[in-house]
Amino acid sequence: MASAGQIIFWSIISIIIILAAAIALIIGFGISAFSIPEVNVEYNASSESLRCEAPRWFPQPTVVWASQVDQGANFSEVSNTSFELNSENVTMKVVSVLYNVTINNTYSCMIENNIAKATGDIKVTDSEIKRRSHLQLLTSKASLGVSSFFAITWALLPLSPHLMLK
Repeated sequence: MASAGQIIFWSIISIIIILAAAIALIIGFGISAFSIPEVNVEYNASSESLRCEAPRWFPQPTVVWASQVDQGANFSEVSNTSFELNSENVTMKVVSVLYNVTINNTYSCMIENNIAKATGDIKVTDSEIKRRSHLQLLTSKASLGVSSFFAITWALLPLSPHLMLK
């Protein structure tokens, strides 16, 4: 029979193992955030532009604009992207503006980091504006990490009484 001291000792060891696994998950798989962008038309006196905005991303993503008509075009020189740290100082708001857009074209704002890719599409015609958005998880690291954490926890906790010193 284990003494009270041994039970306390192995309970503390079990808690340390659980905390170590949690820290390993955070470091190894990272904390991430992602959101679907909203794309809107901005009108000014000389031309129209598109504004793509997504409220929460972490880690910092890349932003790429694409066009159905101008496939393969590089829009980096006619767009401006900024990343603003949110009030919690962890996630960032992504804002990207594409200048000099043409009517009767579909544009896509693609925001991507190592966890997710979100796309906001907008089609602007003389008579209407159509929008569509979608989100794709790029990796199953996060779900693998959570399941690994629980597997480690449930495998080690039942062993702790057997590991007690006699």
